[in-house]
Amino acid sequence: MYGRIGSSYRKRPGEENKAAFRQAVENSPSPGILAFDGETAVGWCQVTPRDAVPWLDRLWQLRRVDDAPVWSLSCLYVRKRYRRHGVTSHLIAAALEAARRANAPALEAYPFDADVSPSASGCGYASTFARAGFRVVARRVPARPIMRYDLKQNA
Repeated sequence: MYGRIGSSYRKRPGEENKAAFRQAVENSPSPGILAFDGETAVGWCQVTPRDAVPWLDRLWQLRRVDDAPVWSLSCLYVRKRYRRHGVTSHLIAAALEAARRANAPALEAYPFDADVSPSASGCGYASTFARAGFRVVARRVPARPIMRYDLKQNA
């Protein structure tokens, strides 16, 4: 919810944030994708129109590259014991399909470049997105590229 409401997330009671997220889930489009191993949720990614995540525009490093109505894959999480098993790649593929079904022109991501910074990431790593066909479209700081998959060109 932080990406949707900013710093007030930390100031509100947890139940209020849960209720707001529940409302986001019930409204269209869905705020993200879950990955399962049987009955166990093992991963999550937030994939929405960029406009649904206003904090991106508050960070100069991640400000818009252009006026295209892109979708954003702005958050990733994989349970610790499932990391390095391809879950992130599956989530990226599902996010691309969700954006394609929504007729988005492109899907953006804001990962870290592990070759430049060893930071842990809730946004994924640039190398994973590059393997999925994403290209760097802006890099305002060395460790944090803005990457985009052009859904029209790769239809």
